[in-house]
Amino acid sequence: MFETGIEGYYVLVDGKKLRYGYTTGTCAAAAAKAATLFLLTGQPPAASTISTPKGIDLTLPVEEAVLNTDSARCAVRKFSGDDPDVTNGTLIVVTVSPSTRPGIHIDGGEGVGRVTKPGLKVPVGAAAINPGPRSMIERAVTEALEEAEAVQGVNVVISVPEGAALAAKTFNPRLGIVGGISILGTSGIVEPMSEEALLDSIRLEIRQRKALGDERLILAPGNYGMDFLQDAFGIGEERIVKISNFAGRALDAAAEAGFTEVLLAGHIGKLVKLAGGIMNTHSREGDGRAELLAGCALRAGCDGDTARAILACVTTDEMLRILREMGLLPSAMEILAQRIDLYVSARVKGLLKVGVLVFSDDYGPLCATAAAKEWLNKDMKEKESKL
Repeated sequence: MFETGIEGYYVLVDGKKLRYGYTTGTCAAAAAKAATLFLLTGQPPAASTISTPKGIDLTLPVEEAVLNTDSARCAVRKFSGDDPDVTNGTLIVVTVSPSTRPGIHIDGGEGVGRVTKPGLKVPVGAAAINPGPRSMIERAVTEALEEAEAVQGVNVVISVPEGAALAAKTFNPRLGIVGGISILGTSGIVEPMSEEALLDSIRLEIRQRKALGDERLILAPGNYGMDFLQDAFGIGEERIVKISNFAGRALDAAAEAGFTEVLLAGHIGKLVKLAGGIMNTHSREGDGRAELLAGCALRAGCDGDTARAILACVTTDEMLRILREMGLLPSAMEILAQRIDLYVSARVKGLLKVGVLVFSDDYGPLCATAAAKEWLNKDMKEKESKL
């Protein structure tokens, strides 16, 4: 895989050097510049050089350069470095043709999704080409027009032959982007194992839920939480935003989007960590599950032997079993809810009213913070009134 311009750029993850890659937006910009030059000069380009917003200049090889009577087509292959990106190796194809209108007119073709729901950075009905990549494409085409001393307008169509199939493996179906992938990349560079890429998707979905009129944002770390909300309360998957381990950052994004109420539901193995102020629940960021549950048990009145037994456990279900056998499960869970409420409230600083529901696969619903109880009681009364 061609890597000129990326060599020497990497991140260290667990002691390993992981190479940078470049985004679909970068590929589209490079292919657009190449196709514009090809159209205007008739000379097939072997490579295309562009600058990325991150400040890294790239020279990327051009594939499938085809010149027709009234258009030119060039392709650049996506390289994701050592990031596990589903679009790695995908051809990003750009067709450029003259326009009777002045300026640069960018649209999506085959395999580039169309936006069908509000709340994204791209308006409903438009091709899913984000503002950052769109600016890169405009700048690259402008450079080509100036280089060829041409001033006429051009039409630029971005296509991804594999895009429709790849889209099923992305967030696009949940975001209401149909027919293909999005052309993405704020910095133009793919950083391996980048949390920001996932956080950007979470922020997008949160903003979309607000734009669709949701009064209360509903969050879950993953499929367990989504299944629990569906089974226990009949909340459809389409209303729930999956936030992975980013509880704190998701709450920040909720406040930024203008929400005032949030409901977060998840397995105790994740959400117990909130009781210690751990707002990124990934194990590498912090564990403390046994210590936190042992602390709740001590506050609930357990003896030292019970606390030590909890500390020796590997799973939260083992810890819950001990609490139940000692008759301490309800009181310890009430204390856990209070501690979660304390730290979550400190995180949101009065900007949000956050209710948290905690459950276990083996023990079912375990505890709820004050706001969650309030909402559940209200919902129950509303359902009873309809009977």
